[in-house]
Parts: sequence; C-alpha cells; structure tokens
Amino acid sequence: MSEYQLEIRQLVDCPRCRVYREFVQTLIADRSIRTNGGSGLFYYTVLCSYANFRTSYCRLDGITYVIYPGEWVCRTSELAAWFRVRFQYKALSILKGLQERHLISFTPLGHGNLVKYSIKGWRKHNTVLDYNCPCQKESGFFFMPIAIASELISYGKASEMDVVLDLWLSAIYKDAQVLGSEVGPVVYLRNGTGNPLLNYSDLAQRWGLSRSTVGRLLNKLSALEYLTLMSFPGRTGSVIYLNSYLSTMFQVSDVMVDKDEVAMCLNIRVQLPDAAESEESHLENPEIYVSDQLISVSKTQAGYLTEKVAQILETQGVPCFNCPKSTVKLYPLSSDCTVAGIGGASKPQIAKLGLTVQCGNDHPVYSFELTWSVEKMNF
Repeated sequence: MSEYQLEIRQLVDCPRCRVYREFVQTLIADRSIRTNGGSGLFYYTVLCSYANFRTSYCRLDGITYVIYPGEWVCRTSELAAWFRVRFQYKALSILKGLQERHLISFTPLGHGNLVKYSIKGWRKHNTVLDYNCPCQKESGFFFMPIAIASELISYGKASEMDVVLDLWLSAIYKDAQVLGSEVGPVVYLRNGTGNPLLNYSDLAQRWGLSRSTVGRLLNKLSALEYLTLMSFPGRTGSVIYLNSYLSTMFQVSDVMVDKDEVAMCLNIRVQLPDAAESEESHLENPEIYVSDQLISVSKTQAGYLTEKVAQILETQGVPCFNCPKSTVKLYPLSSDCTVAGIGGASKPQIAKLGLTVQCGNDHPVYSFELTWSVEKMNF
C-alpha cells in the first residue's frame, strides 16, 4: 500500500484563500477592533460567510424563500448587527456601495424589513452542492479570491477590521518562494520579491492611512495577540507573523517564532559583540567546542553564533541544549569550506560548517550543516 504524507501549506500562487466562518464570527464579536469607515473588505467577507453553499429554504414573516448557493436572506436589523452599524439605512448603504462595484446584488423585501443578496461569481470560486439542505452559518469555510480582496483593500480608507483581514489573507506558510515562511505564517503582500520585509510607508499607502496610524495599529494588534511584529534596525523593515493562524486554518498547533531565526532566514546581518561581551554571555549548558581551523571569524565570535543557533534549535524542539551531559561541536566540513567572494575583499566570505550535538562521549545525536557569510565593513 502506498504511503502518503500530508503537507500543510499556504502558497503564494494560490488564487484563493480559505476563510473559516467561525473566525469571521470571532471578528464580529471582538469590539476592541473598530469597523468604522472601511474599504468594504470586512463587509464583503461577512456577506460571504453567511452565503449558502447549497440550495435551502428560509421562512420569514410567514413567507418561504428559496435561497440558492451564494445567496442569503435576512432581516435588515441582523445585517446592521453583523456590520456593527447603529442604523439599518447605513447597512443598506454599504450593500449599495458593494453593488455599485459589481461584487454583489441585493433586493429589499418586506417593505424594507428584509433583504436578499447574492455574491457575484460565487460558483467560480466555491464548490456548489446540488442537494437541498439547511446551511450552517457558523461552521465550515468559504474561499475568498485574492484578487477581489486586493481590489477591496485598495478602495478608500481601510478600517482596523479591514487591516486584520488583509493581513490574514496575505499570510503565506511553507512556500519556498517566500523567505521566512518556513518558520511560520508570514505576511507577504505578493510584490514579486519573495521577501516579506515591510515598511510603514508601503502599508500606509496600501491601507490609505498615515505612517503613525499604521504603527499604532500594528502595535495594538500585537497587544491583542493577533500578530507578532518583528522590527529590525536601520532601514531593514519589519516582518509580521500571524498568531493562531495554523490552529484556525489547519487545526494544528501554532508555532513559536524566534526573531534570530527569522533574521537568519531573511539574510539580515547579525552584529557580533566584542570578545569581552561574548565571554560574559557564554552558556553553561551545554559546553560548546569550536575548532581551531575556523578562519572566517574568531573562536569567541564563532561560539557566540553557535549559541544563537542553539537557542533557535531549542525553540524548534531540540531538547539537548538544556542538558549538562550534552556537548556541541563546530567544525569546518572540508579544508576549502571558506570561499572568498569574487570581486575583492569587500565581498562576503562564505563558510560551510558542521554542527554536531553529542550526549557525553557517545555518537552524535543531531548533526546540522550551517552556512554563514562574513562581511567586512569599510570605514
């Protein structure tokens, strides 16, 4: 019998993103995130979450309505509650705006007390079931086209709820085309670079907000534990990882994201401390041995970098770095493992090294291959 291994990924080339209805309900109930104004992304997502995926019947005010896939009928008061607006005419105004952009169509019923709407292009992006049966509205998922989400977020000034959904729909996980996606679900705006580094100016232009507002909003969402914001020094930029993304999207445990590991994945320069500082920060467990044959950096600095790698591996589930019986050895893989860059001494030197974790004097428990580059700064 053939064996299959399930790989959980969210690819950048996928034209649609799965959105769970339970997640949408969580956003509707979260009063700490504002919905005022908005580009329409949140409102359109709410309508999609209530749309049928198969034909059903709904009886309101003594009348039975036939509702086809991509449609739904509800009271105007319910619609206002979903949109979190105070007045029903504002909810109808939101529907009118989405209809003018050819995203939905709607019809008021029952002297304005009811409304029936239809999502255009629903069958193109979502599977439609032929049989008739009541559709649950707080479970399951639907597919949101990335193109429509990008169109909506670029229209007008985004609300805080629009920003949350834009970040969620822009997350990429374990795609070789995007740096840092192997570590966790990272926000990538599909700009063709493959690099998830962001700056506040680009986000301000995307959301129609000021740079200061973007900074306050991201810090707020970080405090609410919607995301993990990592800022790097200088003009490098920031990286955003989403919290609870894996548990919501794939029903698996979420991962811990380490800033040093992200910096290594994105090839961000690591500033080495002075020799005295490196000796003061030496780890007690385990003992680290650095080969005398390393020539790219000093032995003290190599030990510091090894400690950084050890901390990253510990967050990934390698338990030996807290054991006093363990030893870590760093050594060159071959005599010509260090290669100077072509074009002069200013180019980085590339070194390929071996990292071995042993339990006492026994055979190696773990073996890793490391690659680092050393850049010489000119002053």
